Amino acid sequence: MMPDKIFHALVLNFHQPSGNLEGLLAENEWEAKEILWTLDRVPRTLWNYEEIARVHLSLSGTLLETLSSPGFQSRVYGVVKCGKMLWHYQNTRIIEILGTGYYHPVLPLVPPKDREEHCIRWQGIARHLFWRLEFPGFWPPEMGFCMEMIPMLRRLGYRYVFVDSENVEPLDEMSWQETRYRPHFARYGDDEIIVIVRDRELSDAQLSGMDLGWFEKEVKERTKWCDFPPLVTTCTDGDNGGWFRNTNKQSNFWNYFYMDLLENVKNGTSPISPVFINDYLNQFGASKRVNVKTAAWNTGWHNGKDFVQWTGSQAQKDALKRVAEVSGRYHDLKASLSPEAANEIYWHILRAQTSCNFFWGEAWVYKCHQDLDEAEGLMKDMEKMQPLESHA
Repeated sequence: MMPDKIFHALVLNFHQPSGNLEGLLAENEWEAKEILWTLDRVPRTLWNYEEIARVHLSLSGTLLETLSSPGFQSRVYGVVKCGKMLWHYQNTRIIEILGTGYYHPVLPLVPPKDREEHCIRWQGIARHLFWRLEFPGFWPPEMGFCMEMIPMLRRLGYRYVFVDSENVEPLDEMSWQETRYRPHFARYGDDEIIVIVRDRELSDAQLSGMDLGWFEKEVKERTKWCDFPPLVTTCTDGDNGGWFRNTNKQSNFWNYFYMDLLENVKNGTSPISPVFINDYLNQFGASKRVNVKTAAWNTGWHNGKDFVQWTGSQAQKDALKRVAEVSGRYHDLKASLSPEAANEIYWHILRAQTSCNFFWGEAWVYKCHQDLDEAEGLMKDMEKMQPLESHA
């Protein structure tokens, strides 16, 4: 029994760490241009398909900070018009902006007291740039998720969160197809959120490059026993790899794959129907209960279940331990600091938690320590100026 319609949610994550694009412009201009063109290609591809195109985008706060900077916009004028591009991202008919963390931290690996601040700061810049108050979906950076995050996400107004298919544990009886292609409820304490399941294998194909005919056949095969409207969700980075960065129109994701998919949908020859997840939920709701294991998505080196990509070396472990120590010290001192001083210290601590500082191991972990050094230096200066009462 084939379902009448197969819904597809396309999800793309865009992230550049603080100062990275600026550095690439000076040291590797072509790579910087490739990344900017991947961002600009999204609205350019979609604006002729407003009736059918539906894409979810996660853009880190550091990337948005760079793209909205007048100085950066001047530097890349003639390559990409960043202001105009951000304006096109406001088009709610074709783009759903997802909430995320400002500095793109692997949230289960950072101190719990810092998680919400990452998300609040992202909401601040996103509301300013995209002219909307609510963002129904949350993209955990690196898909790093733990059940303890659920109360925080609900406080911040999120309706659903993305999790990887390998990390979902059914609590109610359900088929393989139900587990993958239906939204579910996950509960922590008194708080409940809807989880949207990323199909790992189809997402891997989306990242590496795939043929449209194969994709349509594979999706039909995977959902042929669904006795419910299936929601197939594919999630990848949108600015990494040759498939997305390729400037040849016959060889990149948008021109070779997605535009042809939209043409098939338009002509009624595709079994796939692009959909916003929020619209799907409004029509069909969520299904049953699941637990989600503490884990991340898969990378080229590991499966995400143990965070080895970010914690595998002693240098990575030492840096994460220091993050927790410096963050703890800041929270102990915060009450004695002025708002200005607290913010100056805290953003260094938050930026130190950028996932890239750990993903790239010894090559980048020094950047974490640089920000922690700055934070510790500022705290020492504040202690000298305003001794704690316990020292008086």
